[in-house]
Amino acid sequence: MARKRDRAFALSVALLFFVSAFGFSFWVIWQAVSSNSSSSSSSSTASTTSSTCTSGEPAAATLTPPASAYIPTGAVTSLQVTDLTVGKGKAAADGGCLTVKYYGTLATTGIVFDEDYTTKTGFMFELGAGKVISGWDQGLVGMKVGGTRRLVIPSSLAYGSQSPSAAIPANSNLVFVVYLVAIK
Repeated sequence: MARKRDRAFALSVALLFFVSAFGFSFWVIWQAVSSNSSSSSSSSTASTTSSTCTSGEPAAATLTPPASAYIPTGAVTSLQVTDLTVGKGKAAADGGCLTVKYYGTLATTGIVFDEDYTTKTGFMFELGAGKVISGWDQGLVGMKVGGTRRLVIPSSLAYGSQSPSAAIPANSNLVFVVYLVAIK
């Protein structure tokens, strides 16, 4: 009987984790959409670029998540950018509409707080437009299509003193493994 209770508890914890991860993803997308609709653009080109860069695009395939989480040693005081695989395609620049697959963990524990490696759609956003955390806007510049890059992001370039979800405490340093699927 105790084993059934343990299994039920483990299943409940796993379900709670997946529901909170889905909720966080929904919240991030909602924030991006609301900031799109509340900000006005002075140029029609920027407005057109933003509107074509607001929904997920089918990615080539699902990816295998990293075998283990990277936990940096020492204090994370600045953005750390490491190319795990250098792509062979076009390089990302501000204003480009990027489709990426990402895997996000807390730097101190390695606990996964969000990922879309296992989904069929990628996350699409305009680089340099302030639609994602500053660590992404700065850390993905120059990345080439087909490449995989690890970003170790200090809390000052992530969410700072804000806690965007129960999965990401305030003042958290974050680690992302990002695969660049395409640039429009």
